[in-house]
Amino acid sequence: MTDTFTGGKKDATEILFRSLRYSDPVVRALEDELQQEYIERYGDPDDAPVEPDEFAPPEGQFLVGFLGNEPVATGGFRRHGERVAEIKRMYVPHDHRGGGHARRMLIELENRAAAVGYERIVLETGLKQPEAIALYTSSGYSPTAPFGHHAHNPYSRYFTKTLAVDESVDGHQPDPDPADGDHAGGDGADSESDERELL
Repeated sequence: MTDTFTGGKKDATEILFRSLRYSDPVVRALEDELQQEYIERYGDPDDAPVEPDEFAPPEGQFLVGFLGNEPVATGGFRRHGERVAEIKRMYVPHDHRGGGHARRMLIELENRAAAVGYERIVLETGLKQPEAIALYTSSGYSPTAPFGHHAHNPYSRYFTKTLAVDESVDGHQPDPDPADGDHAGGDGADSESDERELL
């Protein structure tokens, strides 16, 4: 488990990011909340296939951001293609929204993905999550072609961003993807790549 504080000086407002297994009870509880919100916004849960091992290092990570002992943000990345990672399952619980936690989580995920050799990020969100679309567009993401489980869903929107290359990665890059980008699964976390982010 890797812990990272945002910023250089610890204080009560800083988030501690912990890398947890996708099967961890804290992650599962947040996932349950996320799926319930999908139901409220879209009428059903996200049925995109998710394989927990896709979030295992070195090709993936799943993070939970804590303020003290309280989880306030979640999100992960997994391999999507050659040197391309897909961000999945970004979520901030209702009581902690509006504090900038989603943006901090996004930056942390981008930094960690770049540190293991990824050069580009892709992700999917939905029209019924305008806050997510606003976050991504204001963070340098631009529209890209549909992919994954929800590729034909009229509510889905897809974004991409080129990352700054981490020169310290010692030449290691994730293995090439035979699909050259279109993940064998997708968004969820394992095969289709289409995620509705709730921030």
